[in-house]
Amino acid sequence: MFLCGDVMTGRGVDQILAHPGDPRLREPYVREATGYVALAEATSGPIPRPAGPAWPWGDALEVLGDLAPDVRLINLETSITRSGDFAPGKQVHYRMNPANIGCLTVARPDVCALANNHVLDFGPSGLAETLDTLAGAGLPAAGAGRDAAAAQRAVAAGPAGSSRVSVVSCGTGSSGIPPRWAAGPSRVGVDLLPSLSRSAAGQLADRAQAGGEPGDLTVVSLHWGSNWGYEVGPDQVAFAHRLIDGGVGLVHGHSSHHPRPIEVYRGRLILYGCGDFIDDYEGIAGHREYRDDLRLMYFASLRRGTGELAELRMVPMQARKLRLSHACGQDRRWLAATLGRISRPFGAGVELAPDGLLVLHPPAGRR
Repeated sequence: MFLCGDVMTGRGVDQILAHPGDPRLREPYVREATGYVALAEATSGPIPRPAGPAWPWGDALEVLGDLAPDVRLINLETSITRSGDFAPGKQVHYRMNPANIGCLTVARPDVCALANNHVLDFGPSGLAETLDTLAGAGLPAAGAGRDAAAAQRAVAAGPAGSSRVSVVSCGTGSSGIPPRWAAGPSRVGVDLLPSLSRSAAGQLADRAQAGGEPGDLTVVSLHWGSNWGYEVGPDQVAFAHRLIDGGVGLVHGHSSHHPRPIEVYRGRLILYGCGDFIDDYEGIAGHREYRDDLRLMYFASLRRGTGELAELRMVPMQARKLRLSHACGQDRRWLAATLGRISRPFGAGVELAPDGLLVLHPPAGRR
């Protein structure tokens, strides 16, 4: 499986593509999305415009082609709409013009997780257009829908004729998802977890497995936690463990702007936070100690039938000119050292391999 964190193709990224949408924003400091393009160019140099749909992915597309994962899972944290219905009570709104959908199809994601704090930035009509655009492009979405049943539905992915991967996408209020965004019996919205309780974990694990066939691997894609910091709260650790205990094969966490610890629990992979992947944050000041310009592509090999982790390789990338490029040797070493340090309390080690990839050395698994 290929997994990554937040794919945010709105705002500045949308503005460099062939069909930029309305650039107007309602942010206190930046009034038009083109301002984020200007920040990136001031930091790294001129960006071609219009850029092709593959531009934001950059070198990541060649990596995907070379490693050829069976399943590609992304957290799509952008509303795809022409709507001007800015969600009230939010300072930041992300939208991409539907005409730029090629920016997503070029990467061929098998599942787009939508249960996050930006997919409803332009209201129910914006989410409805997002769902229609994704469906029209043949991109399966999980975690949001026109009612709770649709938002909670698992999405199956993987090669035909073999065991599949069943994905459920959900989020928590700790990531900034407003309570009113929760999908209802007849209300459009996202799959918002009411708590990280034992019962919530059990119900979620049951839903993930009910959506597949016998022998399928199950993945829970979770938008949770704060934007900054390496700490993982004990409630998150307990919840992730309960999901694994309940039969989930992999926990795919995101929301933080940088990678968070990795754990192998009972032989199964927990990514507490995958960090940003594609966005327009280049040139924004603050939190430089976390090096959020550095990104990771996660490639997890899972054993058929059990979902146990066989191998985890991570490809370090760097965002420059709103495009992903291979990270240099010094940055790869920094990522390996940092990820190893923060994952050590969870019993996991990270090393930089001779080929430049980061490799996880998990224990047999905590019991």
